[in-house]
Amino acid sequence: MSEPSELSRQASVIPYVDFHTGATRLLSLNLTTGNGMVHSKYRPLASIDGRQYVVVWGLVSFEIPADRNVHVSVHLEGDIIGQAASLILPPGDAQVRYTYETHYGSGIGSLTPA
Repeated sequence: MSEPSELSRQASVIPYVDFHTGATRLLSLNLTTGNGMVHSKYRPLASIDGRQYVVVWGLVSFEIPADRNVHVSVHLEGDIIGQAASLILPPGDAQVRYTYETHYGSGIGSLTPA
C-alpha cells in the first residue's frame, strides 16, 4: 500500500480513493441553496470520477488528480434526483474552487468558478 498524499493527511480533505500515483491538487466546493426547506431536508451528493459522497452544505474539500481530467458532479436526491450540475476539470496544478447552487425555477443546479 502506498503512503497517503500530503493533501489526504489533512483532516478536512476527502482523499481520492481510486488508484492514482500522479500529482494531486485540492478541489473546494461551496455547496449552497437559497431554499431553506431544501437546506434542512436534503443533503447534497458530490461525485468525483463517479464516486458519490453524501456531504453537508457549506465548504467541502476533495483531493483530486492534477495530471488528468476529473469528472465532478453534485445533485440532490430525495423523491427524485434533481438539481444536477456536472463538469469536467482539465489537468492543472492550481487549487480549484467552485460554487454549487440550486435553481428551483429551472430544476437544474449549477457549478461555477468561485
